[in-house]
Amino acid sequence: MTQSLAEMAVEVLTTADGRAKTALGRRHAATWFAARAAGQPLPIGQATPPLRPARPDRPELLAPKDVPRRRPGSEAGRIALLHAVAHIELNAVDLHWDIIARFADQPMPLGFYDDWVKAADEEAKHFNLVSDCLEALGSHYGALPAHAGMWRAAEDTAGDLLGRLAVVPMVLEARGLDVTPGMIEIFRKAGVTGAIAALETIYAEEVGHVAYGSKWFNWLCGREGLDPKDVFHDLVRRYFHGALKPPFNEEKRAEAGIPPDFYWPLTESSAYTDGE
Repeated sequence: MTQSLAEMAVEVLTTADGRAKTALGRRHAATWFAARAAGQPLPIGQATPPLRPARPDRPELLAPKDVPRRRPGSEAGRIALLHAVAHIELNAVDLHWDIIARFADQPMPLGFYDDWVKAADEEAKHFNLVSDCLEALGSHYGALPAHAGMWRAAEDTAGDLLGRLAVVPMVLEARGLDVTPGMIEIFRKAGVTGAIAALETIYAEEVGHVAYGSKWFNWLCGREGLDPKDVFHDLVRRYFHGALKPPFNEEKRAEAGIPPDFYWPLTESSAYTDGE
């Protein structure tokens, strides 16, 4: 019997080991796109995702304030930075499969599923690239503690597809566009070519993930007759904890379809003075 896409998503979400999770996700993505290419798309189906995805025993998950600060000038600091990126990428794998399973009851075009399966597949590739870099430096994912709050946005928006699109791709992943060039420069100064190549791949492909969020956010607002900018401001204030922090990568955000009047009014200096 053919597995539905929602069942595939839950299977990924309930796989704990990072390498096993990403290998399974990549196989499922290949199956989905092979069926699409053959003109016989898999059923979307319905399945119940876990509130939290399965996780390996390591890394130890700590409150954000308890995660040791990274000093990227040393090799240990660069390893810690890569470890944090690997943790973000593994969470992103789960976030993209979760949006497929959790909102499968909402009528969406097949293109919606194409985009998030592709994003999940790319995040799996990113996790493996960064894990390879860690192993080349004599470490591995799980060797250091990590941020326990990474899944909070998913839990907060578990019943709100527009909220999920606003906070995950359009805020959290857009933040990646802001900070990744600086990370690339850290590894360029240190001459760590593997990490440079991995981060440049991530940087190029994350623009697409933010763009998927913007595209489907605007599409849903159009279907409901809502003003996207006003809805975005309302949802980010409701679900995102804190103001957005410049500097922003305005060029890449624009490339991903997010104009400045979406995010600048949500910065600390203007969060309560923009007249809304």
